[in-house]
Amino acid sequence: MLRRQDVGHRVVVRRIVGVTRDRTLYTDALGELVDLTETELTIATDKGTVKVPLREVHRAKRVPAARRPPARDVIDLELAANAAWPAPVQARLGGWILRAAENWTGRANSALAVGDPDRTLEAAIDGVIEWYEAHGQRPLINAPMPLAAPVNAALDARGWTARPLTLVQTALLAPLLSRLPARADLPPVELADTPGDDWYAMVADHKGTLPATAVRILTGPDEVVFAHVRDADGGLLAVARGAVTDPGRWLGVSLLQTAPGARRQGIAQHVLRGLAQWGVQHNATRAYLQVEERNAPAVTLYGRVGFGTHHTYLTRAAPEG
Repeated sequence: MLRRQDVGHRVVVRRIVGVTRDRTLYTDALGELVDLTETELTIATDKGTVKVPLREVHRAKRVPAARRPPARDVIDLELAANAAWPAPVQARLGGWILRAAENWTGRANSALAVGDPDRTLEAAIDGVIEWYEAHGQRPLINAPMPLAAPVNAALDARGWTARPLTLVQTALLAPLLSRLPARADLPPVELADTPGDDWYAMVADHKGTLPATAVRILTGPDEVVFAHVRDADGGLLAVARGAVTDPGRWLGVSLLQTAPGARRQGIAQHVLRGLAQWGVQHNATRAYLQVEERNAPAVTLYGRVGFGTHHTYLTRAAPEG
């Protein structure tokens, strides 16, 4: 049977799904073990998240990991993503990065647990708690998987909760552009150095009120662009943000949103193409985005045009009180 130490690792679970003519029927689930409670386990498979009640588990074991990027590649991509979403307050705990941004987005208000914290793991977690409490915020840790599996195991033991699994997906820009059709029938993708008021308004509909800190994060990178698509009357149909950062000259795509009345027309792919072209002009060769695993429509869209999961991460929250 699986244990808490297996969270973050690749597993296979044989599940009892019924009995027919005195014969037990099974199905298998293969993927990354995301969570394990006293009553069920959660697995992130290629087809989506599967929750299996423990009473239905016939057998379960850890299996060799699928081919994964080297740890250095995960760290470099996480550092590039941090540069693309720069929290205004940052500090170091060895290789870990402590980030605070008045609680606007988990990404900008969590400790990035990559590299060596230069102390024992327990002391590192204590240091995170002290730093965030000093800043008047609930301690959060961003734990890339399976790189930070030991961190997750230690946080489990201390009662930290987990937010939904996030997929960090990547694609090479040249193949990506070949999959994204040029759409002369759609309004052009306008790329601006600064976002318009309606751009901010559409983002706020999704992210909530944008404090001054949010504006600093969104406009912070040296190479950043804001995409707008407008109808013939000037109404906003879609927005997105792109940023090219190092190490690695990555194009980070974020905040891709389409107005409800403009969906299912290919506008999201249209915007992606515009950002990809901009990224190539800024010497980027690869793109990444971050999407919650449970957001099936977005995951399907990105997979259709060539994005694949590079790694995943969990945002862990300290117990309240």
